[in-house]
Amino acid sequence: MVDTAAKAVTQRIAVAEALVVLPSETLEAVYGEHGDAIVSSKGPVGSVASLAGIQGAKATSTLIPLCHPISLSSVDVDVAAHTEGVLVTCTARAADRTGVEMEALTGASVAALTVIDMCKGAPGGKGTEVRHVRLVRKEGGKSGTWVRPSE
Repeated sequence: MVDTAAKAVTQRIAVAEALVVLPSETLEAVYGEHGDAIVSSKGPVGSVASLAGIQGAKATSTLIPLCHPISLSSVDVDVAAHTEGVLVTCTARAADRTGVEMEALTGASVAALTVIDMCKGAPGGKGTEVRHVRLVRKEGGKSGTWVRPSE
């Protein structure tokens, strides 16, 4: 592990996202008459995926061997309708000596995998995939603020 003892404790924020691409027949099945509410036979996809993403962010240091345990002050996971499927956005915050990028990325990834799990039983659901798991923004620390350039 990297020695962070000499680093200053600063407020750290990271935002990551993951796009879950659903086949058209799966999109119709999970959106159907519910509009933007994503509902599968297992229940409300957004609520369950959001909770899973929070759990994932909190467990990052146990899942990724060289990550420092971080005392997160908050994790917010948004699961929103997207033209191709579902866009998951995870924001992690902490006052610490090291960043929370991995926590945000893990939270977004676990939430995205939960969307797949909840939609795999819908028509065409086996063709669901996760794309673009990526850091969108980070703030704090020695390197300051970084924002992903627009595409």
